[in-house]
Amino acid sequence: MSLKGKVAVVTGGNGGIGLGFAAGLAQAGADIAIWARNIEKSEVAVKKLKSLGVNAKAFNVDVADKNQIDQGMVDTEKEFGGVDILVANAGINIRKAPEKYLPNEVNQIIQVNLTGVFNCCQAVYPSMKKRGGGKIITIGSLTSVFGFGIAPIYAATKGAVVQLTMSLANAWGRDNIQVNSVLPGWIKTELTEQTRSLPDFVNKVLDRTPAGRWGEPEDFAGIARFLGSSDSDFVTGVAIPVDGGFTSTLFLVDPPAN
Repeated sequence: MSLKGKVAVVTGGNGGIGLGFAAGLAQAGADIAIWARNIEKSEVAVKKLKSLGVNAKAFNVDVADKNQIDQGMVDTEKEFGGVDILVANAGINIRKAPEKYLPNEVNQIIQVNLTGVFNCCQAVYPSMKKRGGGKIITIGSLTSVFGFGIAPIYAATKGAVVQLTMSLANAWGRDNIQVNSVLPGWIKTELTEQTRSLPDFVNKVLDRTPAGRWGEPEDFAGIARFLGSSDSDFVTGVAIPVDGGFTSTLFLVDPPAN
């Protein structure tokens, strides 16, 4: 799964799952462009990635702003020459009851989680086509599969991301661009810090997860290398859960006594 000589853009790659993807790609030899808003946090991530022996650079990009995406692409091509891999990871969530959402909150979530993902895919397409192919990895969610009553707009966008993934795989397959989605389970990140402070909720997650633990950002390194490499050239348009088996079961049942 060597990625030496490849260039990967990872949106929101300065922490959490995004950094897990970026590190996995870097471990295989890919140079990394981080597109994110917090430049100080990004510089810390860049230092970590460079310690893996690759070139890495951060670009101040808010994926809710198409102009910033387009400029990020210009800057990335200037620095690295082109793009072979995109991990469209950046996303946001606002948890509240459906009836309490404000219009600007709905628009904000859609703009980042769906429109932003599409705009990033569209931005890298010319470079990938010129280079003879590429890999796009979108990030869905457990809510791409299940409803989520306290985050309905987030769930709607993550369901749409999977549909977008299949559609782009269909559209760009003849250009040798594979487009796949990864569906993270319950992962230890800043975004789940609040929920992980609730013992009852933590136990419910563990009770339903065959792996018996919460995931770590490092758990995405392997899938990053596979979907970013030529090993996945005949894999496209699919959604792959990385969730310790959470989506495979309704609940865990102890085996009957003999």
